Amino acid sequence: MKSLKLISLALAMLFSVLSFGQEITITGTVTDETKLPLPGVSVSIQGTQKSTVTDINGHYSIQAQKGKILVFSFIGCNTQMVKIGNSKVINISLKNNVSSLQEIVVVGYGNTRKEKRHSADAVISEQKNSNNAPQYNQTKMTTLSVSPKQVQNTSPTKIYGYRDTVNINPPLPNTPNQEDYESFVENQFETPKNAPLSTFSIDVDNASYTNIRRLINNGQAVPKDAVRIEEMMNFFKYSYPQPKENHPFSINTEYSDCPWNSKHQLLKIGLQGKNIPTENLPASNLVFLIDVSGSMSDPNKLPLLKQSMKILVNELRKEDKVAIVVYAGAAGMVLPPTSGDQKQTIIDALDNLNAGGSTAGGAGIQLAYKTAIANFIKGGNNRVILATDGDFNVGTSSNKDMETLIEEKRKSGVFLTCLGYGMGNYKDSKMEILANKGNGNYAYIDNIQEANRFLGKEFKGSMFAIAKDVKIQIEFNPKHVQAYRLIGYENRKLRPEDFKNDAIDAGELGSGHTVTALYEIIPTGIDSDYSISDLKYTKTANTGNYSNELATIKFRYKKPDGEKSIEMIQTIANHSSQLATTSSDFKFSSAVAWFGLKLRDSKLVTNKESKSILKLAQQGLSNDREGYRTEFIRLVEAVQ
Repeated sequence: MKSLKLISLALAMLFSVLSFGQEITITGTVTDETKLPLPGVSVSIQGTQKSTVTDINGHYSIQAQKGKILVFSFIGCNTQMVKIGNSKVINISLKNNVSSLQEIVVVGYGNTRKEKRHSADAVISEQKNSNNAPQYNQTKMTTLSVSPKQVQNTSPTKIYGYRDTVNINPPLPNTPNQEDYESFVENQFETPKNAPLSTFSIDVDNASYTNIRRLINNGQAVPKDAVRIEEMMNFFKYSYPQPKENHPFSINTEYSDCPWNSKHQLLKIGLQGKNIPTENLPASNLVFLIDVSGSMSDPNKLPLLKQSMKILVNELRKEDKVAIVVYAGAAGMVLPPTSGDQKQTIIDALDNLNAGGSTAGGAGIQLAYKTAIANFIKGGNNRVILATDGDFNVGTSSNKDMETLIEEKRKSGVFLTCLGYGMGNYKDSKMEILANKGNGNYAYIDNIQEANRFLGKEFKGSMFAIAKDVKIQIEFNPKHVQAYRLIGYENRKLRPEDFKNDAIDAGELGSGHTVTALYEIIPTGIDSDYSISDLKYTKTANTGNYSNELATIKFRYKKPDGEKSIEMIQTIANHSSQLATTSSDFKFSSAVAWFGLKLRDSKLVTNKESKSILKLAQQGLSNDREGYRTEFIRLVEAVQ
């Protein structure tokens, strides 16, 4: 009997040991103090190499043993540890840690020496020995202080609008601003009699809007040349129908009253890209080209960049592959092409990056494209993703040199995505040129929510082109149109003869992307302050019966791997509806354009009252599931 009890006890202990050592799947959601989900949070098991990161909805899943410690860490938050008990669901709310940001470790180049470790090492980590680390990246640690007066008793949320920007020290009012924007002249009115064709490239970039958002939230003046109205409009998604034919996008038009000039009309043209299911997307060959120069050491640059890229890594599949190239005083590869299911390997390589040195941007671009071409996937998504503040200052650095370099690389069939970070020395002009000339798109990442939107929620539209070199040409009927002007797209305008020239580069359209353009029109017979006098010797004869047509619109595009354009033609009826009866999208896109015209102090708009813009925007608030339109209204309210 005694032996039977001993056997039972031994079996019980054995089962206990076996169950204790058995791994279970722990899931949960990580949120901030306001209960918003946090993407890119590191979730690791203490004392092991096992870890994961939260997805775009703040969710995570990890295999762990009962009794082990889960560690949750994120930029600007207190690290939190939880012991695994009986529950398989562990939800965490991370709290802001402003004090940890009062001292920031910045990595420069030189001999390695030990310094006192600070909690801010979580923001910019010490370089670890790695076989994949660039040989030149030996580090020394220095400490920069941030004024405690700016963070005392204040959470980052309350400071400058967005907690995740970790923007605790924006430029002071008297600090010289070294940001650089390409200047351009606003489109003027033209008459169909001497300019019958209006031709331009589409633009899916939205960097201008997020940069403007950052400036307004920081209480800074918005430079005129930072305002590209097309990028403001195209930040928002509109409810256009999916294409029904074989073409990769649908065409949608709407014609109504112009809200800022009652004598004028407004024509909206909207494209809707085909939404391709994730499982049908081609395999990706991605090269992360990351700026690790000294100018990237600020918390809202390299630290935010690394968290952003982790969001993108979470979207990758086994058939996708990623290489990481970095550049500072020189360029080097820190991660050879690695399968998308090796997420921890990719994340480890990102975590090991540090900032220091000068900026050999040209050398970095050369190496990134060389890597992408060497691993080219025929029929796949071959793309370089450049992440930088745009401050190239070594080697090929002038805008013209960069333009020539990137135009050459475009011929390889590799697409380009530019991600901009930071403030104070931000070089928007270089980023815009690179994206425009490099078969690519351009986003400015002002906080982790924007990274989540562009690299997570809109991953397919941002990273997978369904059509390239998309051009629009519109011919207005002089019977109904006295004069017209394209709102925005100043640096995307093309010559009429460029439309059918397949050698001329134009914009790309991504899966599920929408593109919107507006024309302000002065109808015939209207006495407007902006009317154009008739020419004495040049007349245009209208010999056909086109009395019901306002315009004819043509589109040309190539397939992502094609070299010959496909043309689409559609006529637009001369039928104008009242503004009150237009769609929510018409009202909202018009309000966004109007706000852009106000920020640019347009000489072609007399009414720039914020209350009028707000009223129109509020009428277009439907389909605002993500809250971006409501956020826009708050920006308008902040600029009186």
